[in-house]
Amino acid sequence: MSSKVKFSTLAIAVGIALTTNTGYAAEGDEADDASNDERVVVLGSRGAPRSVADSPVPIDLISGEDFANSTDTNLLDAMKTLVPSFNVNTQPISDAATMVRPANMRGLPPDNTLVLLNGKRRHRSAVITFLGAGLSDGSQGPDMLTIPSLALSQVEILRDGAAAQYGSDAIAGVMNFSLKEDNSGGTFKARLGQFFEGDGDTIELSGNVGLPLTEKGFANITYQFKESADTQRNVQRDDAAALIAAGNTAVADPAQIWGQPEVKGDHTLFINAGMDLEGDDQLYFFGGTAERKVDGGFFFRNPTNRGGVYNGPLLDGSNGLPMETYSDGSYVDTILTGDMTPGATSNANCPIVRLSQNGIPDQSALDSLQAAGCWAFNLMFPGGFTPRFGGAVKDSSFAVGIKGFFDNQIGYDMSLTSGKSDVTYSIRNTINASMGADSPNEFNPGRYINEEQAFNMDFTQDVPVEGWDYPLHLAYGYEYRHESFTIVPGDPASYEVGPLASQGFGIGSNGFPGFQDKDGGTNSRNSHAVYFDVQAQVTEDWFLGFALRSEDFSDFGSTSDGKLSTQYHINDKLSFRGSVSTGFRAPTVGQANVRNVTTAFAPDGGLQDEATLPPSNPVAIQKGATPLGPEEAESYSFGFVGEYDDLFVTLDFYRIDLEDRIATTSNFQLTQADIDALLAAGVSDASSFSSVRYFTNDFSTRTEGIDLVANYSWEQFGGNNTLALVSSYTKTDVTDRDPNIIGDTRKFQIESTLPKYRTSVTWNHNQENWSLMARMNYFGEYTSTHLDAISLLIDVDAEFTVDAAYTYKYDDNVNFTVGAMNLFDEYPVKNTDFSGIVGAEYVLTHPMGFSGGYYYAEVTYSY
Repeated sequence: MSSKVKFSTLAIAVGIALTTNTGYAAEGDEADDASNDERVVVLGSRGAPRSVADSPVPIDLISGEDFANSTDTNLLDAMKTLVPSFNVNTQPISDAATMVRPANMRGLPPDNTLVLLNGKRRHRSAVITFLGAGLSDGSQGPDMLTIPSLALSQVEILRDGAAAQYGSDAIAGVMNFSLKEDNSGGTFKARLGQFFEGDGDTIELSGNVGLPLTEKGFANITYQFKESADTQRNVQRDDAAALIAAGNTAVADPAQIWGQPEVKGDHTLFINAGMDLEGDDQLYFFGGTAERKVDGGFFFRNPTNRGGVYNGPLLDGSNGLPMETYSDGSYVDTILTGDMTPGATSNANCPIVRLSQNGIPDQSALDSLQAAGCWAFNLMFPGGFTPRFGGAVKDSSFAVGIKGFFDNQIGYDMSLTSGKSDVTYSIRNTINASMGADSPNEFNPGRYINEEQAFNMDFTQDVPVEGWDYPLHLAYGYEYRHESFTIVPGDPASYEVGPLASQGFGIGSNGFPGFQDKDGGTNSRNSHAVYFDVQAQVTEDWFLGFALRSEDFSDFGSTSDGKLSTQYHINDKLSFRGSVSTGFRAPTVGQANVRNVTTAFAPDGGLQDEATLPPSNPVAIQKGATPLGPEEAESYSFGFVGEYDDLFVTLDFYRIDLEDRIATTSNFQLTQADIDALLAAGVSDASSFSSVRYFTNDFSTRTEGIDLVANYSWEQFGGNNTLALVSSYTKTDVTDRDPNIIGDTRKFQIESTLPKYRTSVTWNHNQENWSLMARMNYFGEYTSTHLDAISLLIDVDAEFTVDAAYTYKYDDNVNFTVGAMNLFDEYPVKNTDFSGIVGAEYVLTHPMGFSGGYYYAEVTYSY
């Protein structure tokens, strides 16, 4: 193992900003009760709380009230209107990403942002995003939807590199979700809503209560129940329409659905508790459990040409077949047939079932199959089939600790944390083609389980310095972490090699083959870290901070990182700030060991099964795989914080140079020789693979951007008003790559498939018994790679949407709210050039979504 110290020197930062957070004043009544200077955060300071205006790096502070008043349907969508350079979009047909949506900060993947809960590292989801529209491919980040918004007192978002303070993943920034600590009172909320199209019905019932825990403590409990129906925004596929026109009445209309998935049984229970002990010591505990079931769409299996299921050989005179042509001279197509006679290895004794030129099978030949002991899936699904994919997400976590001060006034915080994400996949309305007529239509392909445990010892102390007016504030500590990733095999039918495999039929549950027994098992690692953080108020106007952290991982070695930050107050109205830091992201245990097969749309217009293999797999090694190492980053930011009367503004420039980025490679097509070698090596389902890929440290990027946040408050129209602006510019360039590993499509997606410009402007007006919120959202133009194919580019115009909500305060306890997200029912550009390929009516990757306007009614009772 080698240790690499990657610390650079100081970069002075300049900026203009006032409130390190837009969200605080965006929708909460609290904006009128506290100035920006009074709002205190601990994120980024390792134990020395500072006001947001005095932070040397940009920090957003979003109140729990902001989330409670949001028009959006969930926590992630609410954050994209409150946080600069934060993006999340709908994932309609993206395998596991449909179940845990990836979110991107500063144009980087989800696992480049560290998530904390009450200051403790949040565990990752078991979901690895294999289909993430290029930008998030292969990422494994936390599932933030398992945190109920009603449980939150505030969210602190550090938009700066912070690996030297908090460890792996903190490259784009850090999010700290702080839970409520009230020991009395409560809030209960019920919301009903649906999209303007009349679908996507949602229901949310939630409650939060604060209870005393003896005379010296609190127990704050939150429960949330949510369900949402799916939406449909599609047209009929061209191929399906052609089959219907030709007379195949069994084809569904629409054959394939695009829209948000269905979510059922979304239950979340959280508790945050603490109790004062003797002196200043406190015992604390927090944790929660969450579960939900997700059911989403998939690609249509055409009954004439789906390989391994329907597509038979051409009658071209080869392999003992006759030579027959259509009127245009092309060879006649057939459907795939299989001999179900025990021990049969070919379909030579089966009747040939020809297809007419418009795709209709010869019905008399089809009817004669079973009498001959043969099978074709046109007998089971004559109109083709479209699988439904989803599963159950279960999440649990807890933390217990004690904090306080020793007699020498050294502060301490000792804690144990544990988190578990358990994702069980399911797929239905599909088949294991190799089993023929005996195939079930519903499968459990298996589970992924990600578990993380940590032990932390954190200490703080003030050290007087002779001749200085202010003491040094020191923070230092130790962290031990254990991480594991488990693959649980699926039911045997989901991966069984059936009797028709040797006759060309695909193996495993079509669309998402199950994990085999040999794939199952647990891989783990542990790590140790020490850190040191010093903060110096050098003069009344000048603050200087330095952090250093070293970590050692059992699987790839050690790394050390540093950070230098500073802020200088020109006067009470203006300060300049900046930082320079190095950082890293360790490859996850899942990325290093996962095996997965998924169905994706190939650039040539067809579906193919793509196998993702561990870098240690012999096939991956044959294609160039090497053991994974960490990503390494250098980050620079500078900006200024300004205040003029009731106007507060922050402007920050940043640059992130990220080397050895971890991602899945482009797909390597498998030749017949490759497949034969795999079969010989015991990979029994290799005949189903069209291509393979693996995780690798391959490419480097440079991300540059500007974040602007501004708040203004005034009294007019008979009440209090606040205006909040959030705006960002983000640009990423791939600076180094191997085009044989990371292809042109992936490069284009990373650089061009997110809007570079994002802006949100929110106005709140509050009177004694009512309030009004209106928000304008702007999404800049960009280019979408439809179906992840660079040959299918869509230029997406800039879009504006408007959100609005009106709240009537019936009395001190009851509020009624009606609101709308995307009030004017705007849609992204229509997919006019390519909509018929798979039936997607609109561009699929737009951050505004493609389901149109949504309205809701809500009642809240508080006491």
